[in-house]
Amino acid sequence: MATQFKGAFTALGTPFKKGKVDEEAYRAFIDWQIEQGIDGVVAVGTTGESATLSHREHEEVIKICVEHVKGRVPVIAGTGGNDTHEAITLTRYAKKIGADATLQVTPYYNKPTQEGLIAHYKAIAKAAPLPMIVYNVPTRTSVNLLPKTLARLVKEVPEVVAVKEATGDLKQVSQVVYDCGPDFQVISGDDFTVLPLMSVGGCGVISVVSNILPATMAALCKAALKGKWDKARELHYDLWPLNHGMFLETNPVPVKTALAWMGKMQPDLRLPLVPMLPENEAALKKILVGKKLI
Repeated sequence: MATQFKGAFTALGTPFKKGKVDEEAYRAFIDWQIEQGIDGVVAVGTTGESATLSHREHEEVIKICVEHVKGRVPVIAGTGGNDTHEAITLTRYAKKIGADATLQVTPYYNKPTQEGLIAHYKAIAKAAPLPMIVYNVPTRTSVNLLPKTLARLVKEVPEVVAVKEATGDLKQVSQVVYDCGPDFQVISGDDFTVLPLMSVGGCGVISVVSNILPATMAALCKAALKGKWDKARELHYDLWPLNHGMFLETNPVPVKTALAWMGKMQPDLRLPLVPMLPENEAALKKILVGKKLI
């Protein structure tokens, strides 16, 4: 499994129009991301509202993304779930359609043990061998994939080539790098910690804010990978207000609101997500105007 996932990957928002996936807007958005220099894209992650897409829509969005990218950048398909069988079904489809890798969140709600996590990922890898990025986001799943568990996975499951670390805990990140070795790819899942994570051995980010500023996030990662820390730090603080803006409310509500103002897609969300509170919307608009994005 030699595929490399380094740099900035956008967790793409999924455009809707009149309750359905807006294929035209999605294709145009993918083109814009690539033109702006993004290193790769993620279809149907959290930012893509995976939790409210039907299985048919899930497959549709992955297919549109893979076919439209046409190999220009790597495509990571979000195919995880809290039902191992469901994750296997979606991963088989992603493999069939030509995705470069899958993003596999730790199963949420049912709170598996560490042994349960290992069994889950082994089952997916056996059923559908494809490079796998494990997604550790305890704030959404209520389970933390521990460094020692991840180190076991790396040894026992060759398909596990990377982790998207969204704990925001640099001590844990450092332990992962130490336990899993320098060749294992550690990717930030938190826009606030891209720079510090890369400073301790990470290799990039799966980003929310790069939906609206792909070129800047890509430049930050490139600078860090080249050891140009002064430049990386400058870009880190340039993005800082936008990072806060994207999380004024639950992701992807703010980023989709921003993308609508930028003319990239409709602001349509699916329940239980609802439009931003007026005061938060005003705060977001102030940030975007300050950055001359709208």
